[in-house]
Amino acid sequence: MNWIRVIHDGVESFGSLENGIITTYSGDMFNSPISTGETIAVEAVQLIAPVQPGKIIGMANNYHALIEKGGGTVPEEPLYFIKANTSLHSHGRPIRRPKAYAGKIIFEGELGLVIGRRCHEVAESVALGYLFGCTCVNDVTAIGLLKKDPSFPQWTRSKAADTFGVIGPCIATDLDPSGLRVTTTLNDQERQNYPVADMVFTPAQLISRLSHDMTLDTGDVIACGTSVGVGSMRHGDVVTVSIQGVGAISNTFED
Repeated sequence: MNWIRVIHDGVESFGSLENGIITTYSGDMFNSPISTGETIAVEAVQLIAPVQPGKIIGMANNYHALIEKGGGTVPEEPLYFIKANTSLHSHGRPIRRPKAYAGKIIFEGELGLVIGRRCHEVAESVALGYLFGCTCVNDVTAIGLLKKDPSFPQWTRSKAADTFGVIGPCIATDLDPSGLRVTTTLNDQERQNYPVADMVFTPAQLISRLSHDMTLDTGDVIACGTSVGVGSMRHGDVVTVSIQGVGAISNTFED
């Protein structure tokens, strides 16, 4: 099932997407939604982020290939930061530069894990039972801010600006995340193409370990980190992050 949220005739709704047709549902997407029997062509709607997370948790240094390229060491535990929920952004809408920052802004194509029910101190063996589904993420970063102040890495400021948390276009359920592959293109030129299987911490390990640090709520998103090939964006560039079986998010960068 591919779950999607849309605006149609000024009204927000959600449903399942198949072959370009949306079947609308009522109730709660995460808890026994009920089909209305009504359908809408996807061309007739405005896509919005498929979930409204209370928090977006982003991983750093979670792919072996990127660590090896940078000459780093494999972390002993997940390294993560929080993107503000106000950074949430949708497919097809422009990514915008913060007015107070004039430096380099980069794209990072990633797999997103959407939590399906409240999750607290769960074991790795059952962690995927709390996964609702997978989505595409572009973890946009004002990279020049990250280490601008040597005394304090600015993870939040560099990653949580408005429009910097691109998620969507849908949430695909009943997938094995370990078998997925993330591809990112810049103006139709491939820049990233990497397997989720190269993760340092698997999806199950991420959900379990994070749930021992903080409660994961329904709808929270874990952005699993990125691999080699990230790059900067210039005005008018179009970045597309795609995952087979999940879909693709595409956005233009407006300087």
